[in-house]
Amino acid sequence: MPDLNPFRPLRRLAPKPLDGVLSLPEMAVDDWVGLRHGIPGDNLDDWDPDYIRRVLPLMSTLVNTYFRGEVRGMENIPEDGPVLMVGNHSGGTLIADTFVFACKFYEHFGPDRRFHQLAHDIAARMPGLGIRQWGTVAANHDNARKAFDLGAPVLVYPGGDHESFRPSWETDKIDFGGRKGFIKLALEQNVPIVPVVAIGGQETALFLGQGRKISSALGLENLTRVKVFPVQIAPPFGITLLDLPLRLPLPAKITVEVLPPVDLKERFGEDPDAEEIYDEVTGDMQDKLSDLSDERTIPIAG
Repeated sequence: MPDLNPFRPLRRLAPKPLDGVLSLPEMAVDDWVGLRHGIPGDNLDDWDPDYIRRVLPLMSTLVNTYFRGEVRGMENIPEDGPVLMVGNHSGGTLIADTFVFACKFYEHFGPDRRFHQLAHDIAARMPGLGIRQWGTVAANHDNARKAFDLGAPVLVYPGGDHESFRPSWETDKIDFGGRKGFIKLALEQNVPIVPVVAIGGQETALFLGQGRKISSALGLENLTRVKVFPVQIAPPFGITLLDLPLRLPLPAKITVEVLPPVDLKERFGEDPDAEEIYDEVTGDMQDKLSDLSDERTIPIAG
């Protein structure tokens, strides 16, 4: 019988795994096999501390050298129990600040502390990326609730693709687009909000705009939940659309700062107003982002 496995040639060509780290073809095969059991992205048990333990040294080396990743204020994340970490989103689909933060989280707390990141369906469900083992799941309230039930911190980006594809000249701007679902979730689950503010991701390419009218005209939102159709300039192809064809992110310095936790009822009362919470939380984050921007000298160099 002929060998019909399309990944067999790739496995022959791929380097042997280093110290137990899965090679990319092996990760791809495992994810494609997983498709037989349903669409991936909603199974929190894909989180794999043994995998994180093996891969973390390599990932940390990458983010610490290429992006010169720096995370401040990790002590502001409670030592245990569920919290909702709310971040600003940068860097298109290649969100370097998320990788920097995830590496620093697992370095600080250890790979055995469960931690989940909510991501766009396209990223969370795509086979072969190896991010679900890090705790990445599709962004919805059900997945967040399941993570909280397990006592896990959850990282959410309310701004989504709207904020991640903002123009590069708005690198120092918090832009959640008025989305307040994270507030409803935190109040419903009675968990504190921990703001996570990052800068540098919007310097990994020259982002020219969100292209929301183009996305609407093409019906992308109905097809993929993508509400933007942005243009970027970056190597190796020059101009890319929606980060396609795949671009190489520029080695911008990524700096992240974690702010103190916000107990919503303690700060805003027993019957808090979502609008007031939104204005104050995003205002605090904007103040910190402005401070981080003032620290930078020139783009990319940081």
